Amino acid sequence: MSETPPPGAVGLRARAERAAAGLPPLLAIAEHLAATVVLGEHGRRRAGIGDEFWQYRPAHAGDSLRDIDWRRSGRSDVTFVREKEWQAAQSVLFWSDAARAMSYTGDRSRPSKAERAAVLALAAAVLLNRGGERVGLLDDPRPPRHGAGQLLHMAGMMTADSPADYGTPPERHVPDGARLVFLSDFLGDWDAIAERLSHTAGRGVRGVLVQVLDPVEEAFPFDGRTVFESPGGSIRFETLRASGLRQAYLDRLAARKERLADLARRTGWRFRTHHTGDPAQGALLWLYTALEAG
Repeated sequence: MSETPPPGAVGLRARAERAAAGLPPLLAIAEHLAATVVLGEHGRRRAGIGDEFWQYRPAHAGDSLRDIDWRRSGRSDVTFVREKEWQAAQSVLFWSDAARAMSYTGDRSRPSKAERAAVLALAAAVLLNRGGERVGLLDDPRPPRHGAGQLLHMAGMMTADSPADYGTPPERHVPDGARLVFLSDFLGDWDAIAERLSHTAGRGVRGVLVQVLDPVEEAFPFDGRTVFESPGGSIRFETLRASGLRQAYLDRLAARKERLADLARRTGWRFRTHHTGDPAQGALLWLYTALEAG
């Protein structure tokens, strides 16, 4: 019996598919990956412990006699070894922040931060899935999987909102060799964010940080009387001269970005800030390339 996708799942996946389909260079990379990587049905063509023949190479000191292909070697003066493909599937786990702060958009013509983060995560998962890799969500107890059903399941989970004002990556056991992708505004409590990222990276897990911000959050275009509220409405601040707060706000935002970039450098992760006013294609290309680079 087939499961009916949760409301909004099909539309979210369709937007992610369109984002991927609008990237000919990125799709070329994905097709190349599908043709050269054996991870399940496909695979990354590297020497390893698989069963499928990959290539011949000249024998080196230390090679086992049983690895030598005597028939191929007999046709030349060089001794050749048969190399086989490595067939260990990779897993990529995504955390797409759905906290209240991520629902913000400074213009109705732009997607919210949460929607852009979810579409980017799912589009990257679509491309990775095409390459045979297992994908999943960090806050999903199910293990990462491969297949169209997994993409629909992920899309359904990413349509759910979080009651928290700001998000923090959840704790979870990460499979050996898996990679993580965190998409958030990272504007919440810094100590909680830094502790979680440092703890994860300290276990040898590599990953990517994508900070998603609205252009208004970068420019702070407010002037005169302005009322600011926390995402949940519990804090309300009114000022008659909002422009007087601009520089202090911009300095704090720059400091937060630098902290994230420094944390990424120290842990070997990749970091990028993406604005919802920019096309999703550039961020998706960067994200997929960063994952491919390991």
